[in-house]
Amino acid sequence: MQKAIDEYINILISRGLSENTITAYKKDLLQLQEFLKKYFEDEKVKLVQITRLFLRDFMRYLSDNDRNNRTLARKATTMKNFFQFCEKNKLLEKNPAKNLHIPKFEKKLPKYFSEKEMEELLNIPDLSSKFGIRNRAILELIYSSGLRISEISTCKMGQIDLDEKIIKIIGKGNKERIVPISSKAKISLRNYENIRDKFTSRFSGESYFLSKSGRPLSPNEVREILSRYLNLVAKTKGYSPHSIRHSFATHLLARGADLRAVQEMLGHSNLSTTEIYTHLTLKDLKKVYERTHPRGKKEN
Repeated sequence: MQKAIDEYINILISRGLSENTITAYKKDLLQLQEFLKKYFEDEKVKLVQITRLFLRDFMRYLSDNDRNNRTLARKATTMKNFFQFCEKNKLLEKNPAKNLHIPKFEKKLPKYFSEKEMEELLNIPDLSSKFGIRNRAILELIYSSGLRISEISTCKMGQIDLDEKIIKIIGKGNKERIVPISSKAKISLRNYENIRDKFTSRFSGESYFLSKSGRPLSPNEVREILSRYLNLVAKTKGYSPHSIRHSFATHLLARGADLRAVQEMLGHSNLSTTEIYTHLTLKDLKKVYERTHPRGKKEN
């Protein structure tokens, strides 16, 4: 089984999946392998030993240890994809996960900031410092164009065209998309480009956002920078750097943007992934309805 896991992970890497996705798949499969080792009382688990019943027992074990349906669904999907790979590559005659039940779960509504809170967040960086100028540019770009943290850290100089106010993004699965840049983001990015040479070193290359050592900012460094600012604005728990991307999508839809246009800008493969933001804007739609429909006004 270990050899099959290694081959499968190499395939995922070659497909250009994100580091976080690959880590999650590997962790799920290694957890299954450890469970089966105890089950078979053998350090080497053979694929031919694994049946649907063993996989169901694994799912029951996870459930008994208070794993929620979201986690169970992800692990079930991991097993389905892995054993499908094994069957396709003749490592198994029969796929034991073919009819494995995937638990249903409620999608969590993502946390997002109000427009006022976003304005407050964007104005926090100290523009008298080169770090403040860089950080303001990062914040503005994520909110302006809905970028993921990984897309910020891998952004290259040639991807941003400030004259045309567009950015070419290389997203998940190496898929390209072109997204507009707001006028305010353009100003912040231009200010950063004017002082970028204060960060550069022999390690910089064409990377757009640089650390104090002149190296490309890693995803973890970007998260750390953003988290410091978020903590000053977030009034409750559950906010993360990804909340800025959620705010981008939510604010566009609340102001009447087309759902498919937002899907394109976010780089979602499926429209259903983008549709979660429509739940967030329902309150705004009700306000518009109450304000504009002849019989929509609230009773006194």
